[in-house]
Amino acid sequence: MPQLGLLPRRTWVTLLSQLLRPPRAVCISAVGCHSQVAEALLTSQPKPHQEKQNFIIKIPKGTRDLSPQQMVVREKILDMVVSCFKRHGAKSLDTPAFELTEMLTEKYEEHSGLMYDLKDQGGELLSLRYDLTVPFARYLAMNKLKKMKRYQVGKVWRRESPTIVQGRYREFCQCDFDIAGHFDPMIPDAECLKIMCEVLSGLQLGDFLIKVNDRRIVDGMFAVCGVPESKFRAICASMDKLDKMSWRDVRHEMVAKKGLAPEVADRIGEYIQCHGGVSLIEQLFQDPRLSQNKQALEGLGDLKLLFEYLTLFGIAEKICFDLSLARGMDYYTGVIYEAVLLQTPAQAGEEPLNVGSVAAGGRYDELVATFDPKGHKVPCVGLSIGIERIFYIVEQRMKNSFKKVRTTETQVFVATPQKNFLRERLKLIAELWDAGIKAEMLYKNNPKLLTQLHYCENTGIPLVVIIGEQEQKEGVIKLRSVASREEVAIKRENLVAEIQKRLSES
Repeated sequence: MPQLGLLPRRTWVTLLSQLLRPPRAVCISAVGCHSQVAEALLTSQPKPHQEKQNFIIKIPKGTRDLSPQQMVVREKILDMVVSCFKRHGAKSLDTPAFELTEMLTEKYEEHSGLMYDLKDQGGELLSLRYDLTVPFARYLAMNKLKKMKRYQVGKVWRRESPTIVQGRYREFCQCDFDIAGHFDPMIPDAECLKIMCEVLSGLQLGDFLIKVNDRRIVDGMFAVCGVPESKFRAICASMDKLDKMSWRDVRHEMVAKKGLAPEVADRIGEYIQCHGGVSLIEQLFQDPRLSQNKQALEGLGDLKLLFEYLTLFGIAEKICFDLSLARGMDYYTGVIYEAVLLQTPAQAGEEPLNVGSVAAGGRYDELVATFDPKGHKVPCVGLSIGIERIFYIVEQRMKNSFKKVRTTETQVFVATPQKNFLRERLKLIAELWDAGIKAEMLYKNNPKLLTQLHYCENTGIPLVVIIGEQEQKEGVIKLRSVASREEVAIKRENLVAEIQKRLSES
């Protein structure tokens, strides 16, 4: 093909002017180009119908769209959770959806391979946030804050195999509550567990249990069992899979993939079968191996104090000390906890839903210090509510009950039985909007009354105001109840007050 740069200047300008016109055949004869050049230019024009032959409209793996009906349910769940956070005095916070890759990689270690890295767009290597905890710690250090009680709701991204049937996605929403600052032991931790109980009880998901442990006990257990300190975090990550895998499979991963001696894995297996309450804590204080480890004793002491506070809060029966709980995140340093549903309320014909943990969290006293140039510590403890899994449970329950969901909050519909009343409807609906009343009307000049009334019944709008020639002459508006179909005439000046009265009584 001839090089375009060798064409005469006049030819080159003419070609460009032809190409910049609206899409059509390019005139070649006027410029006297070789047939090869003409062919090259013509074939370079985009052919949308050819390019889209194999194009499939779909969403990325591990994501989903949420319909208006689903969003109604989701917003109700979030409103309930956030109202609980606010009841406990939390402030709202938001952070960027992406952070510096280097910052995230250092904090997640074992999980860094699951991060979504972004293409370099201007000298910074960035990744989508993996959770809301690390960005919160970065925010505290960057703003030199020593204490804060905050909540945050936002999306996070993890590049793992999604299991949609269990509410697991690659893009999902987290709902976090955290307490940062130096406080007396276990008081903030106990409040976090109390919040977890309030949220799960309020959502009426069924009976649940919150497992608790302490990273110091886990590390102490590893030490006395003979795990090399360099393998603590790797073995902890394997142990964290016990809610998804059997002990046999986890043991195989520890030994075959992470190089742990079989006898050491077997010692760990003896401990992780233990679960109970304060009596188990007392028993482990006397354990011949664990009682010799300083870290483990500190953790046991704090758990004993924690159970005292949980008893005062009236939630001790919902808490179980479980030595198999590990929590995979590398930044945890103290108490850790995880809530699971014992059973999902099932109607006749339903199958139980296995969604794993629905809330989790723990203490991370050293994370903020990793961002601070001087290494100043700001102890933190928090929790995260598993909104996606909870939403999946509620959604399945609603599907089985065939419950209809209203997708709007419209309270009043403005209708007319006659033609040429658009201006009167517009005036009336503006009056309702200005009074703070949620109102709708059809976007037609002359809609049929039956069509308007059917719309109200189908969408669940409770009240209809009807204006026509007769009402206009008499200075009244008809107010109709959609449910009972009863109509009353209301003086125009009293309409807003009457609607507000009815809405307050419903």
